[in-house]
Amino acid sequence: MRVHIATDHAGMELSAHLVTHLADRGYEMVDHGPAVYDAEDDYPAYCFRAAEAVAAEQGEGREALGIVLGGSGNGEQITANKVRGIRAALAWNVETARLAREHNDANVVGLGGRQHTLQEAAAIVEAFLGAAWSGEDRHARRLDKIAHYERTGEILD
Repeated sequence: MRVHIATDHAGMELSAHLVTHLADRGYEMVDHGPAVYDAEDDYPAYCFRAAEAVAAEQGEGREALGIVLGGSGNGEQITANKVRGIRAALAWNVETARLAREHNDANVVGLGGRQHTLQEAAAIVEAFLGAAWSGEDRHARRLDKIAHYERTGEILD
């Protein structure tokens, strides 16, 4: 599986750790940056690129997921969610990461580099990458309603 990763300055240490850690476990890692530390960086461009790559590859039928990192992960997750076809979830433990995939078919996970140890964060990401969409009717129905709203602006009950 190909995994696209992006960060801001606050997640650079975690990003470097995850790139190596996940590559050692057989994932094909694509790092969308940044390449150098800049405390004044603007993360949206990096996160947009990672999310766009996930959406494009999934649209071509390839197996791809994404990781976006920051100090809290909030801004990065919000950014990724602006890309059509992306369902980014902020995960703060193994369970929320697993449920993001199983119940919400999330294809990008957001994490806070300042919120977890490297080992905790790696476990969260591994749970996300290792989980699969359940495809259960109730979850699919809800995602269909979200997609409908995105396309039309109409709220379905």
